[in-house]
Amino acid sequence: MRYSQLMLPTLKEDPAEAEVISHRLMFRAGMIRKVAAGIYSFLPLGLRVIQKVERIIREEMNRAGAQEVLLPCVQPAELWMESHRWQEYGKDLLRIEDRHSRDYCFGPTHEEVITDIARREIRSYRQMPLNFYQIQTKFRDEIRPRFGVMRCREFIMKDAYSFDTDEVGLGKSYQKMYEAYTRIFTRCGLTFEVVEAETGLIGGTASHEFMVLAETGEETIVSCQSCNYAANIQKAEAKRTRLRARSAKKIINPLKKVETPDKKTVEEVTKFLKVMPEDLVKTLIFETEQGVVATLIQGDHEINESKLGNLLGCDEVKLASDDLVLEVTGAPKGYAGPIGLSVKVIGDYAVESMVNFVTGANEQDAHYINVNLGRDVKVDQFADLRMVKEGDLCPRCGKSLNFSRGIEVGHIFKLGTKYSKALRATYLDENGREREIVMGCYGIGVARTAAAAIEQYHDEDGIIWPMPIAPFQVIVVPVNSKIEALMETAEEIYRLLVNNAVEVLLDDRDSSPGVKFKDADLIGVPLRVTIGEKNLKKGLVEIRRRKNGETTVIEKDRIVEAISALIHEEVKGSLHA
Repeated sequence: MRYSQLMLPTLKEDPAEAEVISHRLMFRAGMIRKVAAGIYSFLPLGLRVIQKVERIIREEMNRAGAQEVLLPCVQPAELWMESHRWQEYGKDLLRIEDRHSRDYCFGPTHEEVITDIARREIRSYRQMPLNFYQIQTKFRDEIRPRFGVMRCREFIMKDAYSFDTDEVGLGKSYQKMYEAYTRIFTRCGLTFEVVEAETGLIGGTASHEFMVLAETGEETIVSCQSCNYAANIQKAEAKRTRLRARSAKKIINPLKKVETPDKKTVEEVTKFLKVMPEDLVKTLIFETEQGVVATLIQGDHEINESKLGNLLGCDEVKLASDDLVLEVTGAPKGYAGPIGLSVKVIGDYAVESMVNFVTGANEQDAHYINVNLGRDVKVDQFADLRMVKEGDLCPRCGKSLNFSRGIEVGHIFKLGTKYSKALRATYLDENGREREIVMGCYGIGVARTAAAAIEQYHDEDGIIWPMPIAPFQVIVVPVNSKIEALMETAEEIYRLLVNNAVEVLLDDRDSSPGVKFKDADLIGVPLRVTIGEKNLKKGLVEIRRRKNGETTVIEKDRIVEAISALIHEEVKGSLHA
């Protein structure tokens, strides 16, 4: 491709709205342009990267035995009503009507559609296992789209769905996808980690996220280098310790109410009473599908609402309003306590071993000290309810947990029979009995993967593409297009590389060397062949590697051999990064 013929509108300035590096650089490098909030057009350079990612995905999905399909973007409401997600999905679901006033949605995902196909086409256990995938546009009406293509409303996604006769079969299909995803992101040249994750609105019994490691990542990854335990912050657990467990010699002090005027927060109360935050128990009131519940959490810990929702089997839990807190406890927010509550009380495991602790007194400007379980507080259930934090220990091996940042690029789920049961997708087993199909689903954000690569690989000059997903492998730059010998050599090298299946961009613009070099660095082409007067007089050209600035001067007759070797080296290096 010739630069003069390529639609590549690079910019010197960052867009005002860009908050993250990938958004800034994709915009400046002429890869994307905004159409509306969370909706982007991909220009030629951006589309080349997307197609590279898609090709890797297709090759690995096919290798894993999956079959490609293409499902409709617009889906009838009836299917979503059968799965009970028409209302459950909330405002993220873009609902539309046709001319006959029939309800549809623009698909954010395709569990319903693929399950409908399965229930119509799968009759016998002999037809399974099956796995179907597609690469297609989705729409989720994000309340606050941001970060460019990292969190947008319209996006390109690879989604796959497996169908098995039982949980054992699902386990095998799930493992195949786990391995395929590992190969996909490795081939893309990314450094990533696989973590345990929540299932969320998709549902199911288990899931894993594939996280590209980047300091700018939205997600917190909790991991242990000793035993390879890893989970996202919503799923992560810590080892249960009983460092302050009650013993036979521990004195249980009398319960006492104390005045705490205008002291509501943990910091205010503990400072006033001259105790540590870990000596206080917070009582948080939640509204859930199962009614109002009270949770008890140690003062220096934070509640994990996902864990509470999973424990209760609720899709949504939310902190009670000030009015509801007053109704349940008899006191304004900040003074709630567990003594005398008539609602279900759930305590975090860390609270189970606490003695003589502080709680709200369910009375304005008052707290209790020397509160003890059993004598003063009845807890209906103990569970893991808290967010892990720095200093916590691994739940598996007891070693220190590490915290890092990541970007979710892939997510795989064991769905089980959630959708097959709702939509009555069944098969006949070897004994002629009707059984529900067991399902899994597997997603990859295609554009998000490209953006994550930029977040991971960039410098102050621009993008540093891993070779496997770079829009071009090589850019040929004659430093002065007005010098005939330079242009003739550039054209010759360009043709040689094209004829040897190298993806090459020839910068044939009548621009200064500085402009050409800056643009080459901005768009992140891995290898730059520079043709200058001094070198050319000696029959030499310069090769520069974008990732480290390393330059090599070689005979121009060896250019194909040298470039091919460097491409092979960088592709191979990405597989072992």
